[in-house]
Amino acid sequence: MVNTIDGDKADLYIDGRWVSTGDRSERRSPSDRDDVIGRFAMAEAAHLDEAVSAAHAAAPGWRTASPQRRADLLEGVAATIAAEADRLATLLAREEGKAIGDARAEVIRASQLFRFFSGEALRVTGDLQDSVRPGVEVGTRYEPVGVVGIISPWNFPIAIPTWKAAPALAFGNTVVLKPAEIVSGMALALAEILDRVGFPPGVFNVVTGSGSVVGDALVKHPGIDAVTFTGSQVVGRRVAQGATDRLARVQLEMGGKNALVVLADADLDIAVDCAVNGAYYQTGQRCTASSRIVVEDAVHDEFVARMAEAMRREVVGNALDTATTIGPVVSQSQLDIDLGYLDLARGSAGVEVIGGELLERPTDGHFLSPALVVGGDAQAAFNREEIFGPVAGVIRVGDYEEALAVTNDSEFGLVSGICTTSLSHATDFQRRADTGMVMVNLPTAGVDPHVSFGGRKGSSFGPREQGTAARQFFTQIKTSYVRP
Repeated sequence: MVNTIDGDKADLYIDGRWVSTGDRSERRSPSDRDDVIGRFAMAEAAHLDEAVSAAHAAAPGWRTASPQRRADLLEGVAATIAAEADRLATLLAREEGKAIGDARAEVIRASQLFRFFSGEALRVTGDLQDSVRPGVEVGTRYEPVGVVGIISPWNFPIAIPTWKAAPALAFGNTVVLKPAEIVSGMALALAEILDRVGFPPGVFNVVTGSGSVVGDALVKHPGIDAVTFTGSQVVGRRVAQGATDRLARVQLEMGGKNALVVLADADLDIAVDCAVNGAYYQTGQRCTASSRIVVEDAVHDEFVARMAEAMRREVVGNALDTATTIGPVVSQSQLDIDLGYLDLARGSAGVEVIGGELLERPTDGHFLSPALVVGGDAQAAFNREEIFGPVAGVIRVGDYEEALAVTNDSEFGLVSGICTTSLSHATDFQRRADTGMVMVNLPTAGVDPHVSFGGRKGSSFGPREQGTAARQFFTQIKTSYVRP
């Protein structure tokens, strides 16, 4: 049965069935407020109970399914996503506001993630060794955790659900996904593909609705064995408390305030390209965005001038327009947050804001020109708090050591970057930057699907995501002692 998403009712996906609810929420495109994406089901706690029960009922069959069976199904999803990339990218661009080129790249990444984890399903190796006791063998094996609850954000509406769900499924877990309310369409499109490919009923379930109802119930539900969450620090702490109170596994990704260091010896063409890409592409709505640009004094003024010129070349517009490089802000509430920080910056002594203006376009959307905040110190709120929009601050420093100190002076620790032609500085920065990921002469945003992802300090909690590291969270070890 195919669910209706586009411009009409869209239901929950539970136990291989599309389940209707009385309460619905309408989603309109941030590029065009006249474009209705759909009217999405708002679940109640009882619907979550139904989804968790379905996942539990499906768990024994799925965990004992042959690894080849799981691999084939994940590969089928990968192939289907790739074959339907244009359709999915269009829905993503309409729903979330990501420029169509970036939307298609995200869809392709989702395909790559499913393909990678289809291989991982066949690579769940164990260990066998002799015991210290003669004639006894000791073996270890990796088994699924059980029912995994996924709470995913709105900024990567197919990639993040995928990089959580694909490893969970590959390693034999069943899944209940609660997507961000404003991007329910992409989660349901993913569910429809898994249904079409032939995943058994109950193995993958999607329950849409509000975080306060569905999200809280999922975190506290005794039938959920592990919770993986991506979102804000505030919500992440509540998720951690709710899950750990009942001793469930928990994995959190909670954003960043990422620094891109530009040293005096940097190739400024590369540095500007890295800064514009990292700070503004995908409307700056990435946890890996370069929101702090730390520039050595000797090249500060030239760098700012070049940045201003590059920003003027960017095209802000409707996400479906192929000329657009920066789409709209995702929602009115997020736009209000962005504008609030810009107002704070404009009211600060000695601070200049380049860009950051509301724009009129042929359609009614949340269009904001990229903003560069110059002259603020490292302690200013707009240089310390995650804004999550096309806003970056430039922080002037005297030398490399000060740049490194500013980079590390943050409650976040997701990713940092450095632009330099000095091998010694590049090497030292990789060692001393207190972040989970480091980029050298590259944008802070942009990671590979086969490599682990995660940060330190207030950015992340629990095992890493993606790559071979995903097994740490989605499996549990069993040790067996055998005397033949």
